[in-house]
Amino acid sequence: MMKKEWIEKGFADEPVEKGIDLVGEIKKLCRQKNAVIMAHYYTDGVVQDLADFVGDSLALAQKAAKTTADIIVMCGVHFMGETAKILCPEKKVLVPDCKASCSLAESCPTDEFSRFLADHPGHTVISYVNTTAATKAMTDVVVTSSNARQIVESFPKDEKIIFGPDRNLGSYINSITGRNMVLWNGACHVHEKFSAEKLKALKAAHPDAKVLAHPECKEEVAQLADVVGSTAALLKFAIRHEGKEFIVVTESGILHEMRKSCPDKTFIPAPPDDGACACNECRDMKLITLEKVYNTLKYEWPEITVDAAVAEKAVKPIHRMLEISEKLGL
Repeated sequence: MMKKEWIEKGFADEPVEKGIDLVGEIKKLCRQKNAVIMAHYYTDGVVQDLADFVGDSLALAQKAAKTTADIIVMCGVHFMGETAKILCPEKKVLVPDCKASCSLAESCPTDEFSRFLADHPGHTVISYVNTTAATKAMTDVVVTSSNARQIVESFPKDEKIIFGPDRNLGSYINSITGRNMVLWNGACHVHEKFSAEKLKALKAAHPDAKVLAHPECKEEVAQLADVVGSTAALLKFAIRHEGKEFIVVTESGILHEMRKSCPDKTFIPAPPDDGACACNECRDMKLITLEKVYNTLKYEWPEITVDAAVAEKAVKPIHRMLEISEKLGL
């Protein structure tokens, strides 16, 4: 039975019986309820190992759109659950902790973004997937870090474009495409913390290491990288490249899959500029635990809901992204 305090906390906070085989019980519940577990690369390794599918935002959206499951358990942050629900309105979408938010999505409040668009009439609006459903509803096409360049380049060179909310990704896309998109001033708290000076020191200590950086990093950090790309692109490069040592400048959760895929290679996490720890983690992604996944499946809560009018508008730019991605073979 639902408890009032669970609603307040945003997750089913029931202690799990000691000694229980959580993984086995979760898989049993999935079979009984025809549920699929999807996880982002930034979640804890134990959650990734449990998932039926692990991927970046683009891959998760593509998988959600095609699943035949009745229940989708999205192990990631809230906007990922919203995206899945928008694409699959007839399915039950669960997120193990509804307070697992996204600093980038939060940096683009809907009312402020609406005023920003009004101040720039006549522009095509391209929004990063790391946004709320309400922001997507004001968008012409959604992008992820995997397809942003290709989608931007699918528009005429003289197209007037607003890109939001990540200023670093937008600036990077401008620099490699020669575009002059108007950028919303948002950022990811994880990627903002990487330091060019600390990265230089790490490169000096590991001169043979290839530097892999996410485009949400600041320009001065991205310029030090050998490869700039989405989590999926960085993983693919690490697997295919003959090098044996890599410095990884993105959320440290991706290291789990890199090390699994390349046990003979060394992956070094770039530290944040505050020196608080040896790697940089997303506090929200790490809210997803096996215990919460179990309780979420058991009680089928917290469930993601999206206002029907908002969803009707938001699904169009998401479908447009998926259609362009499929056409481009992404």
